[in-house]
Amino acid sequence: MPLTNLLLPTYKNMLRTLSGLLDKAERQVPDQVEGLLSARLAPDMYPLATQLRYAAYQAQEATFRLRGESIPPSLAAVAAEARNAVEVPGSLADARARIDEALSYLDGLADDALDAGEALAIVIELPGGVTFDMTGEQFARDWALPQFYFHVITAYAVLRNQGIEIGKADYVPHMFAYLRPGTLPSA
Repeated sequence: MPLTNLLLPTYKNMLRTLSGLLDKAERQVPDQVEGLLSARLAPDMYPLATQLRYAAYQAQEATFRLRGESIPPSLAAVAAEARNAVEVPGSLADARARIDEALSYLDGLADDALDAGEALAIVIELPGGVTFDMTGEQFARDWALPQFYFHVITAYAVLRNQGIEIGKADYVPHMFAYLRPGTLPSA
């Protein structure tokens, strides 16, 4: 499967999922939704505000890497916001704006935008000198998608842990496009 066909629909579906989860939270606890941005699953984990920003960042970051391009300063600023969200969680509107910006950016990419990156040499450098060397295909499969999904599912889990009534259907609403007519059980 070409990388563009794998990554772009995945990123778009799951970013829309995040928007839908925030919609539900806003409807269920309108007076407390801003406080959710500081909620965490564990004391040593980043808060919801960070999870949302990293998901928006990583969906875009992968596309630059797979095209052999540098991360633009505007996108690097989103990563910095994510790292600093413990002290400055921002607002729900800020988080939504980052998700919307990511979706708009992804919508503007060509149908084959990432395909040439399959064999591209990708280097991931982490703090402390840890460095990973991989191909674009390995990067997409073993780094980009797992990292992205980690932040999406962590955001889901934070909301769920904070009492927001969401379930599997809220996590994969894009699946309803494939629903065979007449097979949805009645409530």
